[in-house]
Amino acid sequence: WPTCAGSSPAPTFENFVPGRNVEPLAAVRAAVSGIPERVLYLWGETGAGKTHLLRAFAASREGASFVRGEDYAGTESGGVLVLDDAERLGEARQVALFNAFNERAFELIVVSAHAAPRDVALRRDLATRLATGLTYRLLALTDDEKREALAAHARARGFALSEEVASYLLTHARRDMPSLIQALDALDRHSLETGRPITVPLLKAALQPELT
Repeated sequence: WPTCAGSSPAPTFENFVPGRNVEPLAAVRAAVSGIPERVLYLWGETGAGKTHLLRAFAASREGASFVRGEDYAGTESGGVLVLDDAERLGEARQVALFNAFNERAFELIVVSAHAAPRDVALRRDLATRLATGLTYRLLALTDDEKREALAAHARARGFALSEEVASYLLTHARRDMPSLIQALDALDRHSLETGRPITVPLLKAALQPELT
C-alpha cells in the first residue's frame, strides 16, 4: 500500500460501531466513572473491537495506562491498568500480574483476551482472578455492520464511501475490521496522492499488489 501523511481517527466510544455489542460498550463506558468490581474482562475473536474499546477507555479514564500484553513490564502500579491481548503475557509477567492483583496494586484492571477466562491461555490462578469481575464477549460485526463501520470511518476521514466501494472491499480484501480499516485508510491516502476520486477502479488499482 502507498504511504504518506495522514492518520486514522483515534478510537473513541463515539466512533465504535457496536453491532451486537451494545451491552459491553455500555459496561466499558460506565467503567470510566468507576465500577465496584476490580476487573472488566472483554473477550472475542480478532477484529471484534476489543482494542478499540480499551483504547477509548484509556483515553477517557484518568489515571489509566494502556499496555499490550507483550509490553507489560510487571512493574506498573496505581490507577487503572488497561491490558490488551492478555495471552501475550510471558510466564514471568503472568506471575507479576497475579501478584499485583493480590496486592491490590491497581484500582481496576480492564483486560482483553481471545477466549473466556475459563479457556484463556494463561495460568489458571491468574485466569481465576481475572474472572472475578465483569466479563463480556464481543461479537464480530456482520457484513451490514461492517459497511456501517467503514462508512463511519470514511466520514471521520472526510469523505463519503459509496456502496460499490464498500462491497468491493468486503468481497476482495481481508474481511477482519482492522484489515478493512487499514485498506480504507490506504485508499484515502492513494486518492490524495493521485488526485483521483475514491471509486472501484481506484480501489482495484490500489488492491492489485495485495491480490497478487
